[in-house]
Amino acid sequence: MSTTSHVPQGAHHLRGADSGGEATTTVTVPPYSSDQGDKDAKFPKVIGPVDERTGLAAAMRFGLGKVFPDHWSFLLGEIAMYSMVICLITGTFLTLWFVPSMGHVTYDGSYVPLKGVGMSEAYASTLDISFEVKGGLLMRQLHHWAALFFVVGIALHAARVFFTGAFRKPREINWVIGVVLSLLAAIEGFAGYSLPDDLLSGTGIRAMNGFMMSAPIIGTWLTFFVFGGEFPGEMIIPRLYIAHVLLIPAILVGLFVAHLILIVLPKHTHYPGPGRTDDNVVGFPVMPVYAAKAGGFFFVVFGITALVSALVQINPVWVFGPYDPTQVTAGSQPDFYMWFSDGALRLLPGWLEFSLFGTVWSMNIFLGSLLLLPLVWLILGIYPFLEAWITGDRREHHVLQRPRNAPVRTAIGMAAISMYLVLALACINDILAIKLGLSINDLTVLFRISFFVLPVIVYFVVKRLCLSLQRHDREKVLHGSETGRVVRTPEGRFFEVHEPLDAYERWPLVYYDTPRPIGETVGPANDQHGVRRPLAAAAGVRRALSSFYYKDSISAVTPAELAAAHQHGEHEALDGPEVAAAIEQHGAPVSEAPGDDYYRDGIKAGRHS
Repeated sequence: MSTTSHVPQGAHHLRGADSGGEATTTVTVPPYSSDQGDKDAKFPKVIGPVDERTGLAAAMRFGLGKVFPDHWSFLLGEIAMYSMVICLITGTFLTLWFVPSMGHVTYDGSYVPLKGVGMSEAYASTLDISFEVKGGLLMRQLHHWAALFFVVGIALHAARVFFTGAFRKPREINWVIGVVLSLLAAIEGFAGYSLPDDLLSGTGIRAMNGFMMSAPIIGTWLTFFVFGGEFPGEMIIPRLYIAHVLLIPAILVGLFVAHLILIVLPKHTHYPGPGRTDDNVVGFPVMPVYAAKAGGFFFVVFGITALVSALVQINPVWVFGPYDPTQVTAGSQPDFYMWFSDGALRLLPGWLEFSLFGTVWSMNIFLGSLLLLPLVWLILGIYPFLEAWITGDRREHHVLQRPRNAPVRTAIGMAAISMYLVLALACINDILAIKLGLSINDLTVLFRISFFVLPVIVYFVVKRLCLSLQRHDREKVLHGSETGRVVRTPEGRFFEVHEPLDAYERWPLVYYDTPRPIGETVGPANDQHGVRRPLAAAAGVRRALSSFYYKDSISAVTPAELAAAHQHGEHEALDGPEVAAAIEQHGAPVSEAPGDDYYRDGIKAGRHS
């Protein structure tokens, strides 16, 4: 049995009067279609009884027909997702043999150098997994590498979202969920590498104990509550185990599902290009194209992670030995995602510790640990709302921005990355001093200065680069691409021949908004009598920040400028929007310029989600 449907072919049905009516072709859709997003497609019969009882067919059709754009940068989030899946699989394997206990035992396993050494059951079981269980060492290394790739994937995905403006309305809540996920990933990683109870992980737990003790007033009570008494106690490993295998993973999975739902429900973002607007999504449906590509990419990630885990050693706990509170591992650092916190502790001066009201206030520890960690993620979480308040932009955005078209945001992001790099290098200042033959005190002073000076330099350099790239885009749109061919006119003048851009090349260079500071959109600061209008303190701050964001904005090329450039020749093209302001059509999108009929059809051809 088959069904017949009138399926519009191409984009002609969208052209209305231009095409003289809707062009349709009668096609036959088989009972089971590979395109399950088609409204006429039928699911396999085995799903029928399930649908009768649950009504899942409609939701499945919506999900399977969802359109996703095709760009390499979207794979960064998938790397994080697949790495988390690998962590869940390998972690389940490890729980079968790991003993989360600090009970004392004497090791009698196959690793000869530690035979007869007293240690905790947790450390002994970790050695057994590494040397006694078949495939245990590979699973341990798979778990650790996948955890690192998980955090790296989250960081790169967050950077892509930030620099392209994907966090703007209506995705602010999803950004906040992603920020919480990244924080939980860092906490989960710390809890995980603390479980083996070796000398390196024990040093990290000792640092955590010091962080908590630096909390004003409640520090001592906080550490007694977490450790169950004096450090190290006998409760910290079982409690970290419960957090690592049960509490945090449950929250991670729940937030991750919510994150995916908030990606699927609204339209997916896509980069500017031919046929891509805020009203459509150009890409592939989940079935069959995207599902096949995503499934294949999962095995690519799994395969690369397994290859790295098999060839590159990580966390060899048998080298460090069991934890002993009287010893510290030389040259010890946490995993990379906690470097900035350790580096901040090394850079903070000692004179921040003082006594007041009979209590010692250790700001030299508190500022770099308990305050810095939540502050970083708090700033990340509120940024979308702060930018929306500063810019006054309350519209929905589904087309991403090129980083150069948001120069202030891009410069702020790169400045923040430079601050992280300074703190990360400060975390290994002792190793750098030894390897480079430098003074650790000189390095510490250098990093302290760099922490304040380098972000300012990076900000101004990156902003000027973005503005220069925008000006280059304007020149390229108005004058075309350089050909390298120089022509001499009969009058003796020389000029280089430029090849005009076609509409497809021009679109990404002009499809962006030209924002203006709020002060220019809400009226002048003074009234008609020259008296300054009264403004609330918040409004004044908002105007100042808005001017900071947009005062150097470079406007996109308009159809009037483009027409003038083509009319007067490449070498006489308009240099700015001021000259073109008096020309008719100024301000209209370039995609509506005369002669772009073929290009405008590209918009209509975009697949709608």
